[in-house]
Amino acid sequence: MMEDNLLPINQILHGDCMSLLAGLPENSVDLVFADPPYNLQLQQELLRPDASRVEAVEEGWDKFSSFADYDEFTRRWLSACRRVLKEDGTLWVIGTYHNIFRVGAILQDLGFWVLNDITWIKTNPMPNFRGVRFTNAQETLIWAQKNRGSSYTFNHHAMKAFNGDLQMRSDWYIPVCTGKERLKVNGKKAHATQKPEALLYRVLLSSTNPGDIVLDPFFGSGTTGAVAKKLGRMWIGVEQEAGYIKIAQRRIDQIKGKQIAEDVFTFENKRNQPRIPFGNLLEFGLLQPGEQLYFGVDGDQKATILANGHIRCNGLEGSIHKVAKELKKAPCNGWEQWFYLDAASGERYEIDRLRQIVRRIFKQNG
Repeated sequence: MMEDNLLPINQILHGDCMSLLAGLPENSVDLVFADPPYNLQLQQELLRPDASRVEAVEEGWDKFSSFADYDEFTRRWLSACRRVLKEDGTLWVIGTYHNIFRVGAILQDLGFWVLNDITWIKTNPMPNFRGVRFTNAQETLIWAQKNRGSSYTFNHHAMKAFNGDLQMRSDWYIPVCTGKERLKVNGKKAHATQKPEALLYRVLLSSTNPGDIVLDPFFGSGTTGAVAKKLGRMWIGVEQEAGYIKIAQRRIDQIKGKQIAEDVFTFENKRNQPRIPFGNLLEFGLLQPGEQLYFGVDGDQKATILANGHIRCNGLEGSIHKVAKELKKAPCNGWEQWFYLDAASGERYEIDRLRQIVRRIFKQNG
């Protein structure tokens, strides 16, 4: 396979994505973000109540002769992306009700496995000026892995931290591009479907790591490349319109590279950490048999630590996870439910704090 340094890293390739992707090696990119033509099938121009004209998607690249024609186009570009995607890679594709259902079906037919569908809820959507339909205030992103069951990147804890220490949901409230972020040429939108950087920030932060290669086969105004550069990711763009390439390249060039430590973009992934049994906390003297654990930071229920690494609470005996599950009446992580009393401060802390100490000990000792 071609080495990463021989790939067209951080470059925009000019031409048809199917033809250009055929020249890239198999299994060479970590993530694909695709914002394909939506096939909006506009029949007439859109007017506001004051009769002013709405700038809509009227370019030739969004026009297809039939659904069958669009389906064949979709099958070809998805197949091309699948070939260059690494075995543990994932793909994001965004669309509206005009096309996303067709894209989703074809994506599954080709062997992709859907991980999530994300609803981008536009906080400032364009109204339905004629009042004949609901205001279309959302777009859908499908996130899928190349091979069902393979490992893939998901920075769960980073996204939880990003979301105020709450698990991030699949409904994302983000405004459409406006103001200074909206690129313009001669006072008009440079690209009709420019996506907000906030949307790509979440996509790349959640499903890539620093140094990963992100491919965008419909590069447009370059949002993917701009955000990738800001987050320390590498990118490859493909775009058939020369005018868009000039706009995107100028935009990316204006992002000044700074010497930022890599650990600013790297986050601990607990799934990849070595498993630590609760009994290790006893072996290293961090807890003692007979000590009490507390269920919740302010909870009244106590458990006694047994010498074999189990705990006993209200007649229940078992692992920290089993007893916590019985008390909570739901699956849960015992490391996050049980607290110990710190003698020095008199405060309660998650026992996971002690688990991290053991991990550091193992790491220091190889």
